[in-house]
Amino acid sequence: MTASLNPAASDHLPAFIAAPGETDVLMAAAAVFLVVAVLAAGLLFLRLHTLPERMAHKSKKIQFEIVAVLGLLALFTHVHLFWVIGLLLAFIDIPDFGGVLGRMAGSLEKIARIPPGQGAADVPDDPNANVIPPEEPQPPSQPMPKIVPVSPRR
Repeated sequence: MTASLNPAASDHLPAFIAAPGETDVLMAAAAVFLVVAVLAAGLLFLRLHTLPERMAHKSKKIQFEIVAVLGLLALFTHVHLFWVIGLLLAFIDIPDFGGVLGRMAGSLEKIARIPPGQGAADVPDDPNANVIPPEEPQPPSQPMPKIVPVSPRR
């Protein structure tokens, strides 16, 4: 059986129109292009989404973890403010307060003539260990006087 053109069709059909039973090359090319475009857009989105996390990877561990959590929150909640905060936090270098406070504690131990690192040895783990409970209030020995309301003068 030979495929013939419809009698209503013109004699000069474009090349992209396939005869019945043949492969439509234009549709196949469009499908491949669409799949590649969707994958490329998804890859671009995920690369852009992980930008703050990749930037903070060089910084301190706690800063990296905060930026990573903000990135996940932005991804799953679609609140873009989390991503912007994570990006700004990745740009900022947070100062190391622990080192300064550690040096201050060491100096205070030296002044107090405590061996280095032993300053916290006498501090109990339970913050309420040395707290004395308050005494229960004793009832008054004399009864309270009765208060009589006074009417205003006219």
